[in-house]
Amino acid sequence: MRLKDKIAVITGGNSGIGLAIARAFVREGGKVAIAGRSASSLHAAQQELGPDTLAVEGDVTRVADIERLYAAVKEKFGRVDVVVANAGRSVMGPVDAIDETSFDMLLDTNIKGVFFTVQKALPLMSAGGSVVLIASGLHQKATPYMSVYGATKAAVRHFARTFAAELAPRKIRVNCLSPGLTETPILVNMGLDEATANHVKNSTHAATPLGRSGTPDEIASAAVFLASDESSFMTAADVVADGGYSLV
Repeated sequence: MRLKDKIAVITGGNSGIGLAIARAFVREGGKVAIAGRSASSLHAAQQELGPDTLAVEGDVTRVADIERLYAAVKEKFGRVDVVVANAGRSVMGPVDAIDETSFDMLLDTNIKGVFFTVQKALPLMSAGGSVVLIASGLHQKATPYMSVYGATKAAVRHFARTFAAELAPRKIRVNCLSPGLTETPILVNMGLDEATANHVKNSTHAATPLGRSGTPDEIASAAVFLASDESSFMTAADVVADGGYSLV
């Protein structure tokens, strides 16, 4: 029960890695508020996670939606102990093929959304709070066709450093969690056909020392560690959980 009675807000907590983190936090005794863009998947996740779960539909690219999320959290729970800024999107394509719409979507979701998810939580946080920013191992490895995505995740890594420095006097820790390719529908959601998705997966596995994708539960275990007092002397750190892909 490493998160007993902790109140955690998880953006993108209705599917994939975010939902796995929410499940793990509940198993560890926490209470969670999840946010996402899909009303149906939010409802399903809320039913799975239990009656203490708060589910708020919204888009992190809209600051008003983030403010509405925290207003609901304040009304139900009164405070925030842990923030997991997980909501993110990805587009794969060569530098001469990324259009303005895709570019803006990535920056709005992965940079603006992360920044304001943290900013708007701060009035509800106090000493002992923990912020976990979900980045990617790609923030430190040049990967063809992932230029804009990788750049947004490098920004998230930088946020972790600067937020940690700013919030240390308030005894709020900020760390980064950088997954690698994980067993979620991300490749399909990027619009890749099955053959291309399998090629990307196989080539990534070949370049990964552990030779496989991670599982959402493996990433969630790292998130529990960063959210809990087990990591109480860690801030501004980057925990890379990508099977070694970006590190060797």
